[in-house]
Amino acid sequence: MTMVTVNGVQLAYEIHGTGEIPLVMVHGSWLSRRTWDPMVPQLAKSFRVLTYDRRGHGESERSSAQGSVREDVDDLAALIEHLGLAPTWVAGQSFGGSITLRLASERPELLRGIIAHEPPLFALVAGDPAVAPMLEGFAQLIAAVSERIAAGDHAGAAEQFIEEGLGPGLWTQLPPELRQVMVENAPTYLDEAKDPDQLAFDPKWITGFPHPVFLTQGDQSPPVFPPVITKLTDALPSAEVGSISGAGHVVHAEQPEDYAEAITDFIRRHTT
Repeated sequence: MTMVTVNGVQLAYEIHGTGEIPLVMVHGSWLSRRTWDPMVPQLAKSFRVLTYDRRGHGESERSSAQGSVREDVDDLAALIEHLGLAPTWVAGQSFGGSITLRLASERPELLRGIIAHEPPLFALVAGDPAVAPMLEGFAQLIAAVSERIAAGDHAGAAEQFIEEGLGPGLWTQLPPELRQVMVENAPTYLDEAKDPDQLAFDPKWITGFPHPVFLTQGDQSPPVFPPVITKLTDALPSAEVGSISGAGHVVHAEQPEDYAEAITDFIRRHTT
């Protein structure tokens, strides 16, 4: 693990493999770079893989000020530039996928292509009456989880988020080390929940992105994510959509080998 200072905060990162093609992995909310560990050995056979802890997660520095998704995007861009990885592939899961898509809209010159698994860009489907009850339920869940974090019940908040947001019984199926990471990162999730731009995205931002895009979803995931993927493909007609069998939202823990294979296959097919 190495530390680097970008945009005034220290970020922890690791580089795996010696391949010519760089691949940056962006983890989602609650998590850390360690959540990619089940996939890294397989990916590192083909790529030079960068995993890092987003600010406020894992071993990276946590700012005392209110954070924002824009800071995460700026951090990712600065890290890519600092390490000389551009142009690179970037893959993000959940909120990491949101960050990846925002980077694609703002700094396409840094990228060879992007891969995003179920980004929670719920602003895209806010006007869909079929999705409205699910969004309302999710908003209520975030409010309840945030209240528990603020009260100091980090473990209870993490478990409630997984059980009610992603599926009953999933919490106990997650590896103990992953559950512990989530508990430790609960304060940063509370910070994210207070960011008014957390779930926002305008499809116009991404229209015209000139590089390959791979949008993935799990066939066991909550039904709120496919409508988001549909809205993204409306803005990106050339994007490929893939389904990971037997996986839900936490794809890197549920089907790491299949997800790594899907990423590897997509990049190989789009590498000249």
